Amino acid sequence: MSKPGSPGLLTRIRAIPRMIGAVTRGQYAGMGKSKLALLAMGVVYIVSPIDVIPDFLLLVGVADDFGVFLWLMASLLGESGRYVDWERRIIEGRVEGG
Repeated sequence: MSKPGSPGLLTRIRAIPRMIGAVTRGQYAGMGKSKLALLAMGVVYIVSPIDVIPDFLLLVGVADDFGVFLWLMASLLGESGRYVDWERRIIEGRVEGG
């Protein structure tokens, strides 16, 4: 995320819904539907009241949710950054070829 010219945090966050739509429509091949399903399972795990390690075990119970949250955010931000780069290449290709 800190490379010169790489998309900023807000750009990546705003791109997530577009990326999900493009993956489900089959327009963006940079991320498979199986990875999208895995990310969705991460969201379900975080919001679900059922945990592998119950939350009443205070520190440990919350730590597993936090670990899944960190993985989810890192994955989504990384994937959305690649998606924004892909979108930019598509737009540049249209402008140059258009």
